Amino acid sequence: MTRIAIILGSTRPGRNGEAVANWVYDIARQRTDAEYELVDIAEYKLPHLDEAAPPSMGQYTQPHTLAWSEKIASFDGYVFVTPEYNHSTSGALKNAIDFLYAEWNNKAAGFVSYGSVGGTRAVEHLRLVMGELQVADVRAQAALSLFTDFTNFTEFTPAPHQDDSVKAVLDQVVAWSGALAHLRAA
Repeated sequence: MTRIAIILGSTRPGRNGEAVANWVYDIARQRTDAEYELVDIAEYKLPHLDEAAPPSMGQYTQPHTLAWSEKIASFDGYVFVTPEYNHSTSGALKNAIDFLYAEWNNKAAGFVSYGSVGGTRAVEHLRLVMGELQVADVRAQAALSLFTDFTNFTEFTPAPHQDDSVKAVLDQVVAWSGALAHLRAA
């Protein structure tokens, strides 16, 4: 069965992303088209790029990199839950992505973002990164506003239409993950 990771892309204490990622995961678990798993990058405690060789060489030596590699390689596609910090994604998520290379190749990715303008600028940066990693990013996106999908900017209270946005992301990520299966098998 197709395996999709919902990657929580923030490590900040008191992060809004935890509630958002759990909400996405709850929606995903109601589906039968794939196996979904919530992956929290904070659990991997990845320092800032401490491998001697570039990720494209796949010569990992650090235990945290080996664990991260094994986890990411086990999936066919990803839904990244990302905040927007300073018109981009979190440094922690970018660092976690940059730790690996081949593990991401020929898979699909979708995005659920949040921020003052829905996190859309963070996703635009991630789309560029996904292209370099040979990841097919899907068009659908759930963009959550701190003004309308959170109470007092901290309590996650998504508007009802946002469920449909997440479902569209999941539909496309599952479809593209399946379509790319022959490339991963090659």
